[in-house]
Amino acid sequence: SVKTVSSMTAKNFQNSLQKVVNSTSFPKYVYNRNPRNLEKLCIAYKPDGWHLEKPGRSYWHRLFVERSSRALTAYVKHYTGHIPVQASTKEWAIRKHLYSAVDKGAYFNLSRVLASRCLQFGISSGINAEFQPTEEIDGCDTNLQIFINELKNCGVTLKEPERYINPRPSDLERPDKAWDYF
Repeated sequence: SVKTVSSMTAKNFQNSLQKVVNSTSFPKYVYNRNPRNLEKLCIAYKPDGWHLEKPGRSYWHRLFVERSSRALTAYVKHYTGHIPVQASTKEWAIRKHLYSAVDKGAYFNLSRVLASRCLQFGISSGINAEFQPTEEIDGCDTNLQIFINELKNCGVTLKEPERYINPRPSDLERPDKAWDYF
């Protein structure tokens, strides 16, 4: 009697599965709900601005480092104005491990925290950082240089890849597709 019960349930399961598959209509379009996917493939829209504007303003993500008298804040800003990743020495979990919230150790450790959050969020490459530290003090690294070097050491690339623009059929040369290299 056990065999008949198990065979009956298998038949019932198959019948109910066929009814569900036959009655379900699948959508004609698939919507991408992960906006970082297109940026990783280098085909996402990147605002270029008007043709009279200064070149170099097109970016997907931009790195900002702000220092006040009591705290240090670093964040990555999307071109839409959204801030996906942020780290600050105002946060208790970071502050309790620091001697001072604005010294070289704070820059070093804040860059490590920001880098790990960027990697967890999926922003491993493509952070536009145009600032270059101009302070040179007899071979010593400035705080900003320490911050940038530690971001690079943690695996975050500070240069965005070029955007792939779909070539027209009349173009003489066709560029390589970005996703062929991944």
